[in-house]
Amino acid sequence: IAHIELEPVTAKEAKTFRKRTAARAIVFDSEGNIALLHVQKHKHHILPGGEIEKGEDANTALKRECKEEIGCNIKIEKELGIITEHRKKHEMIQTSFCFLASIVGEKGESKFTEKELEDQFKVLWLPIEKAIKKCEADEPKNYSGKCIQKRDLTFLREAMKLI
Repeated sequence: IAHIELEPVTAKEAKTFRKRTAARAIVFDSEGNIALLHVQKHKHHILPGGEIEKGEDANTALKRECKEEIGCNIKIEKELGIITEHRKKHEMIQTSFCFLASIVGEKGESKFTEKELEDQFKVLWLPIEKAIKKCEADEPKNYSGKCIQKRDLTFLREAMKLI
């Protein structure tokens, strides 16, 4: 889908950066709303998903992350593409595999990590247009939040072209 940089990164710098891969989704419920996580402590929103762990593929990681973060089993409907982020400050290149998905069964309870609880994660279910407006209105206080805002808005806007 896109390549994102908050500040330019040279090819030489990029070679030394740590590589991280992740899977993310725009997850629809039966009413056509999507899951959006509000990171209340840092004043921004994030789409569900996370790091692909050793031994996992993107689909397995995404299903695990959605179960943990939004308390839902999901069905992956479509792969939209890849977003690559160069995070200069973190010396990291993150590759996110981006999907559209729908929930299967009932909405359950999130099982947030200690860090997510500390950051005051809260699940919201909103029409995609409202989710975009919330993300656009965010004013992230930290570097990661600025990266996330740019990445997830890119993903949401690309998805809007297809739905």
